[in-house]
Amino acid sequence: MARIIDVIEAPDQGAQELVVRLPEVGSGDFRFGSQVIVRESQRAVFYRDGKSLDLFEPGRHTITTANLPILSGLLRMGTGGQDIFTAEVFFANMREFTDMKWGTPEPVTLRDTDLGLVRLRGFGQYTMQIADPKRFVDQFVGTQGMYRTGQINDFLRSAIISRMTDMWGENMTSILDLPRLFDELSAAMRATLQDDFTAMGLALKQFRIVSISPTEETAKAIDERASMGAIGDMAAYMQFKTARALGDAAQQPGGAGGTGEGLGLGAGIGLGAGMAGMITNAMNPPQAPAQPASAAPNPPATPQPPAAPQPPAAPAVMTLEQAAGYLQVSPADIQALIDDGSLQARQIGSHYRIARQAIDDFLAG
Repeated sequence: MARIIDVIEAPDQGAQELVVRLPEVGSGDFRFGSQVIVRESQRAVFYRDGKSLDLFEPGRHTITTANLPILSGLLRMGTGGQDIFTAEVFFANMREFTDMKWGTPEPVTLRDTDLGLVRLRGFGQYTMQIADPKRFVDQFVGTQGMYRTGQINDFLRSAIISRMTDMWGENMTSILDLPRLFDELSAAMRATLQDDFTAMGLALKQFRIVSISPTEETAKAIDERASMGAIGDMAAYMQFKTARALGDAAQQPGGAGGTGEGLGLGAGIGLGAGMAGMITNAMNPPQAPAQPASAAPNPPATPQPPAAPQPPAAPAVMTLEQAAGYLQVSPADIQALIDDGSLQARQIGSHYRIARQAIDDFLAG
């Protein structure tokens, strides 16, 4: 039975609907003389046999060969005496869609002048609008079946993250400088994405970076960098880090060569206290006592070779910080080795655990 449609309209197009198709499935039988009602916030695109024919602007239109000139050739093909043609109509929503969100699904690893390597997450919002209804319907609706903002948002997010990662890589100096660059990065991202959106029949109206945040490991590295700045002395800071790493290792079960938790705790406290003393001496060197003028000067002491440093007792399973102390590097360096597969580790939730044997194998090559 023929499905002859005399009034063609989409009055209830929702705020999240990019396109409404009439009919929803199959092809509609449209009679010449039928009324097409296009609202101010819409454009109507006619399709036949998978090809876009004509575009209707807002207003009331009567289907004739005058306003659908491409169809005039179809009439000569013969319709069995019936003044109808089969087609589909797509009503494109021309409103601005303001609540579009983007975000990085996984942290992005970047070089940092202060911290070495950092891992960052970012998210924000953007506003878009359909600029070329025929092109948009051709690329997304006719071929991929995307009708709602949620579907197109998932598609656009990958393009945004790709451009964002590239821009971070080109402009990144230090994560400590990023907060003052949000406006500049947002404007640059909008300009960079314009061509991508235009090619899809869309217009990017606004783009905003809401937040760029570090991962847990990078946040710890920032805290350590702040602590280093507060100390103000690199040598003293490294002594402090070594003392803390030794203390943490001694408090682990089986630490200090497997002599037990109590002995490991005592060894950690002793080592920490010893290193604290070294820091105090380094920051406050003792003054030589004044000698009487008549006293003979003491003969110079024979220099003694420095004692060889003892390697810290490390637990069989380590955290990122303990592995960094064991290798005398930063936690960010350990994270980078894990990310590129050079160092084997096990992720438990948001934390990593590294076997000491895996570190020894890595050092052995």
